[in-house]
Amino acid sequence: MSTVLPMFRLAAPRTVSEAIAACDGHPNSRFVAGGTDLLVNMRRGIHEPDLLIDLSGIDELAAIQVGDDGITIGAGVTIAALAAHDVITARYRALAQAAAAIAAPGHRNMGTVGGNLCLDTRCIYYNQSEWWRSANAYCLKRHGDTCHVAPQGQRCHAAYCGDLAPALLALGAEIDISSVRGKRRIFLSQLYIEDGKAHLALADGELITAVRLPADPPPSAYAKIRTRAAIDFPLAGVAVALATCGDSIASLRLALTGTNSRPFLLAGTEAFSGRPIDDELLREVDRLVQRQVQPMRTTLASANYRRLAAAALAKRLITTLRPASSV
Repeated sequence: MSTVLPMFRLAAPRTVSEAIAACDGHPNSRFVAGGTDLLVNMRRGIHEPDLLIDLSGIDELAAIQVGDDGITIGAGVTIAALAAHDVITARYRALAQAAAAIAAPGHRNMGTVGGNLCLDTRCIYYNQSEWWRSANAYCLKRHGDTCHVAPQGQRCHAAYCGDLAPALLALGAEIDISSVRGKRRIFLSQLYIEDGKAHLALADGELITAVRLPADPPPSAYAKIRTRAAIDFPLAGVAVALATCGDSIASLRLALTGTNSRPFLLAGTEAFSGRPIDDELLREVDRLVQRQVQPMRTTLASANYRRLAAAALAKRLITTLRPASSV
């Protein structure tokens, strides 16, 4: 990996308005907060912005506000602060677990909520040095015309590997987005696209400013597998939010990361409402997960291993969250 960053200019806005104004008219600019993903990719020659807009000095992005209607988390809140927040650890356990599992302490102290949600997709043919990628004729994601993972295909299969997104998806998160054209609010699920080359539904100049979660969420949990117990991105990660009525399921939301080009909510879980959490239901969850995840040869771990691991994690978390009376 090169140790030299490309030349760029740096803007240091103090408000969101100043930040989005700095981006306007500069298509090759990038927002940066902790820089734990972007700066590494810049050193590898993957990204070469001529203007970086530093968000770390914007106080309004770094607040966590708790109200009767839920909690609002600024996009500039650090991963470490998120993992340690009393309300989040008490009410939004999956989110706290996901935050605590990200990389290493140094990364969590620097990385932010917005940055983790907007992580670039990853692939063994993409996250390499410039000379390595050029020797392999680049790839479909950048500078090339072939996806080396699926050479006969027409799209990039690089995998999204952020930890916060599945937890927030399972908890029903919405996000606030700002640009010079105005503000909008969408469900987090609407942010992501199943395309490793263009996986974010953000227009040029748009900035995620906050994440909103409803009050009184159901019990939740997050778990992942990775090559090492620290630092590494998830090979597969699962978040579950499970509400029960007696021994039966009232609602089940299950979200995944690390297997597809986007984090996503498992489809079809509404069919489990009213059913007890028994071995038959867990087998059906296993089949449902295995049908919907799409791991490809984007990591050194096999696609089938990641598929099976995702299904196993889903069953394990549901079992952990089910009421003691149904065991």
